[in-house]
Amino acid sequence: AGVPFYSISGSDFVEMFVGVGASRVRDLFEQGKSHAPCIIFIDEIDAVGRHRGAGLGGGHDEREQTLNQLLVEMDGFESNDGVILVAATNRPDVLDPALLRPGRFDRTIVVDAPDVRGREGILRVHTRKIPLAGDVRLDVIAKGTPGMAGADLANLVNEAAVLAARRNKTLVDMSDFEDAKDKVMLGVERRSLVLTEDERTLTAYHEAGHAIVAIKIPGSDPVHKVTIVPRGRALGLTASLPEVDRHNYSKDWLIGSLAMFFGGRVAEELVFGADKITTGAGNDIERATGLARRMVTQFGMSELIGPLAVGDKEQEIFLGREFAQRREISERTAQMVDDEVKRLIDEAYARAGIILSENRELLDRIAQALLDRETIDREDLDRLAKNLPLPPRSLPPAAPSAAPAGTAAKPGTAPSRAPILGAPPAEPAGA
Repeated sequence: AGVPFYSISGSDFVEMFVGVGASRVRDLFEQGKSHAPCIIFIDEIDAVGRHRGAGLGGGHDEREQTLNQLLVEMDGFESNDGVILVAATNRPDVLDPALLRPGRFDRTIVVDAPDVRGREGILRVHTRKIPLAGDVRLDVIAKGTPGMAGADLANLVNEAAVLAARRNKTLVDMSDFEDAKDKVMLGVERRSLVLTEDERTLTAYHEAGHAIVAIKIPGSDPVHKVTIVPRGRALGLTASLPEVDRHNYSKDWLIGSLAMFFGGRVAEELVFGADKITTGAGNDIERATGLARRMVTQFGMSELIGPLAVGDKEQEIFLGREFAQRREISERTAQMVDDEVKRLIDEAYARAGIILSENRELLDRIAQALLDRETIDREDLDRLAKNLPLPPRSLPPAAPSAAPAGTAAKPGTAPSRAPILGAPPAEPAGA
């Protein structure tokens, strides 16, 4: 813009001495007025601009004094012509309403995650200085990275370049990008984690159960990869990727997701018996319960409850929320909500059981393929579903050094399903 630019963080206004924050606001605007026209940028404004009267600091704490001075400078009696004020925050829901009134921050610009065209453009920017092989298709990579932000894509490109360098390549090819995408999305492989043969077998059937339920439910996201190589905290992963960016989720899709969550637990019970089930489905059960409760209380997808928002979203009082909590639903309604959540969970569990019972041979084939190859992709799953033999394995690229073996498995660690990358995002407050 060719004008002076002043940048400051919201936390810079907060000090141990009373009155320093308001004084810094006055000094900032005085500098801006003396060098007008100019732009003032306040980053993380929620540090100073949260709801007044929240928390335990009283009605006249230092932060409120600073916010009051900021409001006066923005829209007081003194003129601030030529000073453009811009602010950024990740928590617009906790800002004081006075900040968003006309004459202050009255224009809100939402910077959301890029769509497929935006991701392709970001990839082109970050790959300008990287030698790419002829098989690299940035449009394919963009379609396979839904939900990624610009920083995630920059990290993906950097990881692909590092992998190519470790493999003594002069060009970065598509396989490097695929491996880098798995590393960024699914976590780093932990091949040093030693598993017993029983643990590997159970993990293989657990992940095979997830994969079969995902394959057999119409309209579900295609399975991208199934692996029993430990990644992150999980002993195995089943990752599904949507073919297009999804912004709305139908009831059928959500019910199918519930069944997919229980595919691993049902497979354990079907193969090893009800007494041999493990803690591997703990995360699956937690996520399924949370999704079922949101379907009933927020999305209006229960015929018994109807299109009714039941209860408030969980609110943190120290994030600018109400201190006093009141119960807005009756005991009878709360019991109905619990009954509906239980019904959705039971139906999803039964549906997963029917699917796996009808495809027991396929369950054994996928589990055996995982034990033999450790990782299978979408094409391998299609061949197994058609009872076709898998192609010979290609030798993996040589790593620079092997990780030390002999690391014992962490007690209590169990297989867990990878996030369904197209699933509805969790509420900010953890609902």
